[in-house]
Amino acid sequence: MKIVFIGAGNLATNLALEISQSEHQIVQVFSRTRESASLLAEKVNCEPVNEMSKVVCDADLYIVSVKDDALEMLIPELCKGREDKMFVHTAGSMPMDVFKDYARHYGVFYPMQTFSKQRTVDFRQIPVFVESNSAEDTRTLKDIASVLSENVYEADSEQRKSLHLAAVF
Repeated sequence: MKIVFIGAGNLATNLALEISQSEHQIVQVFSRTRESASLLAEKVNCEPVNEMSKVVCDADLYIVSVKDDALEMLIPELCKGREDKMFVHTAGSMPMDVFKDYARHYGVFYPMQTFSKQRTVDFRQIPVFVESNSAEDTRTLKDIASVLSENVYEADSEQRKSLHLAAVF
């Protein structure tokens, strides 16, 4: 799959580094600042962008890994012109349906772990929870997750919210 990362923070960095070691291709990293996009893009050998208008429209998957409060504001602009593509966010506490009015294929890809750019984690041991609006897309997300982790589970938005809350404590 051709993948675009939206966000270049702790989780995006760790997830992009791990995915870049798989058969999937990261084609772009978007971040509000050129510096952040460039730092991660250089590590995963792809193009950095800091303008939403320059995000490619032909990727297979867009992984949105931004702060919860930025997620809902970003989605309408991101999905415009890409409605038939697949979008996932990585937030444990946000419902999958934030994409509902903007995309046909959407879901959640939630690695339940606290991440740091300075600390390498063993992704094989991290539980990854997925959810999607279709059975076919859920299978796709599980396939991607199983390349990264030995612990892949389906969890709906309410279950994930509870898991996220428990993990925080």
